[in-house]
Amino acid sequence: MKIAVLDDFQQVFKTLACYPRLEGHEVVTFTNAIKDPLELAERLRGFDIVVLTQQRTPLTRTTIERLDRLVMVAQTGYHTTHIDLEACTEHGILVSGASAGPSIATAELTWALILAARRHIVEEVQALKLGRWQTTIGDGLHGRTLGIYAFGKTGAMVAPVGRAFGMRVICWGRSGSLGRAAEAGFEIAKSRESLFAESDILTLHLPLNPETRGIVTSSDLALMKPSALIVNTSRSAIIETGALVQALQAGRPGAAAVDVYDDEPVTAPASEPLLSMPNVLCTPHLGYVERANYEKLFGGVVKSILAFAAGAPVDIANPDVLPLATSGGTSASSCAEQTRVRVDSTLNN
Repeated sequence: MKIAVLDDFQQVFKTLACYPRLEGHEVVTFTNAIKDPLELAERLRGFDIVVLTQQRTPLTRTTIERLDRLVMVAQTGYHTTHIDLEACTEHGILVSGASAGPSIATAELTWALILAARRHIVEEVQALKLGRWQTTIGDGLHGRTLGIYAFGKTGAMVAPVGRAFGMRVICWGRSGSLGRAAEAGFEIAKSRESLFAESDILTLHLPLNPETRGIVTSSDLALMKPSALIVNTSRSAIIETGALVQALQAGRPGAAAVDVYDDEPVTAPASEPLLSMPNVLCTPHLGYVERANYEKLFGGVVKSILAFAAGAPVDIANPDVLPLATSGGTSASSCAEQTRVRVDSTLNN
């Protein structure tokens, strides 16, 4: 089969341990992103399988309905909000995406950003290269308050590090999040408002979905201290559009460290106002970009491709794409066989 791997910015896919398992298949990697749906369709014409790296490239109906040969979309991770699953199902395209399991990569980056921002690491490195010695004064962590908004997989990894640095750690989120935080021995903020008002450093670890889109508002940010740092390694859209820039300009909070943006990839710096702000540390969505994590993410993709090619697809995100023989459904073996027929038919055309 002919496989397209999109948005392999670092040209890393073919260096991974899982790649040799695709021997016998034609694999083409693309290192630049295409955002226009029609241009993307033109790029993908002639491919049987498309590999999507996280949510870097949306796969819309406009693109999907122009890809007559496409039979499978293999997604790293299980998030598929950027894929039109209904259109894929209508066109007989199976979408596969599986969780790679917990990864500490984003939690590690969160602390890298916190330390770099509080101790002005980037500025000092640049100044030293220009022959300037000690140009800033940093702020420590011991005795400060770390706010964790959402005690999920990543938040649960970030919180203990704050405790190890001697910080007061307070948490907020939905009832399940608060229950997990309390069970782990962490303090629950008195209220959502107090989380923003009391945190010297506030880290956001919310998934992006309809409920969380824009959940952090300009009113929330206005409660923060002028000396506070907000860190977002989750998704840009969990903060109300434009609110972070306005808040930083107003001085509450006083600084930010961000790894995510409204429109990615950011290839024209002028298009992202945060990049020009002196009180913001920006990184290019590096949260999950770590070799061991890539091995897990793409290892899952390779597994799903090989299972699909064998006629026994796994980790199916749109199960309705599998044909139903009768009102009572069909067996897994029947689905696998019908999938195999479709793959064979595609390869022979």
